[in-house]
Amino acid sequence: MKKNKLIFSGAPTRFDVFLTSIGEKYSRSFARRLIEEGLATVDGAKRKPAFVLTPGAAVEIAAPEAAEGPAGFEDLVLYEDDQLMAVAKPAGMAVHPNAANWEVNPKAALIGEPTLVSLIYAARPKMAGGGLERLGLVHRLDRDTSGLMVIAKTVSAQEALKDGFRDRLMEKTYIGAVAGIPAKKGSIDAPIGRASGFKKIKVWEYGREALTEYELTEKGKGCALLEIHPKTGRTNQIRIHLAHIGHPIMGDKLYGGPEAPRMLLHSLRLVFEHPYTGKRMKLEAPLGEDFKKAWKAVKGGK
Repeated sequence: MKKNKLIFSGAPTRFDVFLTSIGEKYSRSFARRLIEEGLATVDGAKRKPAFVLTPGAAVEIAAPEAAEGPAGFEDLVLYEDDQLMAVAKPAGMAVHPNAANWEVNPKAALIGEPTLVSLIYAARPKMAGGGLERLGLVHRLDRDTSGLMVIAKTVSAQEALKDGFRDRLMEKTYIGAVAGIPAKKGSIDAPIGRASGFKKIKVWEYGREALTEYELTEKGKGCALLEIHPKTGRTNQIRIHLAHIGHPIMGDKLYGGPEAPRMLLHSLRLVFEHPYTGKRMKLEAPLGEDFKKAWKAVKGGK
């Protein structure tokens, strides 16, 4: 980590307030996190955010730097050109930190648990410049969903890809294992929203339009493997819709899925027009061994 040492001068000031004023675009919450984790100290000692600095105090900040780079990131990259990259997100990894400060100061993503954003920033620090928003994100996957994600590398590519998702021009294919044996083919047309008084999103008559289609590809013992095509892009759409028809995703604790080694939902494929060349792209993230092993276990009823 790069260390920065500053000698405080001026009127007495709270430690966390001072950190927000040094030109690094630290939010108040991010400043507190640096202090609480001992990454920002005063006179070599850990202090509280409310500690009052007085003239002559030596403030040392050890904020993480992108140059440290993550081992193994290149193994996640499935495709890359000057405009975009495609990566395979592992199950269990969040796409970005919960705290929003990383959107203003990408360094904030490097503190705490690894996320896809922190890996991208560490491996491709130049993507933090050039006007890109949210480090090139144009869509997201749930923490426990694995598979393909497309990341923009230029502002024009980001706008085009965002438009593609918004206008339903991206052909999305997922693989999911569900409880029970549904019909061979199905279409679930049910609005999704967050009703007042409910913590989780669900099918709700006043929700937003949502459409999911699926095809059964393999049967197990009281479960099935589906190829799933979400036609809209609502939060948790696939999980909510399949639970709504009585076939929740295996391992989906939030929506009532049976126990499984992991949540068995995987983003397999995206088909779309390249934002620069206009060429039809077909990008795919093959099922990982963890998914295959989990499916093998649940389909045999073990």
